[in-house]
Amino acid sequence: MSLMSKIAGLFVVGQMLCGQMLCDQAQAAGKITVFAAASMTEALTEIGQAFEASTGTEVVFSFAGTGTLARQIEAGAPADVFVSADEAWMDYVSAKGAVKPDTIRAVAANTLVLIGSEEAEPLRLKPDEISQRLAGNRLAMADPETVPAGRYGKDALEATGLWQGVSGTLAPMDNVRVALASVARGDTPLGLVYGSDALVEPRVKVLAVFPEESHPKIRYPAAETTEASEEAAVFMAFLLRAEAQDIFRRLGFAQVN
Repeated sequence: MSLMSKIAGLFVVGQMLCGQMLCDQAQAAGKITVFAAASMTEALTEIGQAFEASTGTEVVFSFAGTGTLARQIEAGAPADVFVSADEAWMDYVSAKGAVKPDTIRAVAANTLVLIGSEEAEPLRLKPDEISQRLAGNRLAMADPETVPAGRYGKDALEATGLWQGVSGTLAPMDNVRVALASVARGDTPLGLVYGSDALVEPRVKVLAVFPEESHPKIRYPAAETTEASEEAAVFMAFLLRAEAQDIFRRLGFAQVN
């Protein structure tokens, strides 16, 4: 074989190797889309940044009310991972064949709290105290008919004997973050939100914590969608790693039991 032939051969091999390297880099620098409950905005954004730094894979988030996201996923929206604020909506998309049932994992937990302005005094969960504090105004909370935080909230209000007194004064919201913003702006004097929500808004403070036994356990299940890319499984595993779990706890979420 002539010298020129050898050089040409090496050039072709080099091109093939270079092409493979570029292919591998492109795969490593892929992108996944995660649909997640609005209450997880700060925690998952930070976790996504840590995941990108670790793997080179970009994470794009869509945060909204869980029910809204579940219906979008059912309709075929291009998501790789779904993180629900409750098990009921995860069961819904699983029954519709929109997620892979064997990938469902609970990644975090939460608490329920009553919030008010940063100047407000603490409250006891007693009907007369809640009524006096509302003083004809409305209680902000996620919609009890469609939103997980609202369903948990209704259960907690019923269990503590508060539902009858406040049910006529509710300001039902599209998601828990809208309820949080309503109290922060001063539109409503009281709001019912997750414990983690209260930590991200400096204009509110926790006035009372609902007993754990007053509502079903608040767990956030995550799953790969049926159309998920290969990187989705890596992200799912990352959510359970110590680094991600530390972020969840630092931002007010509880560890899954």
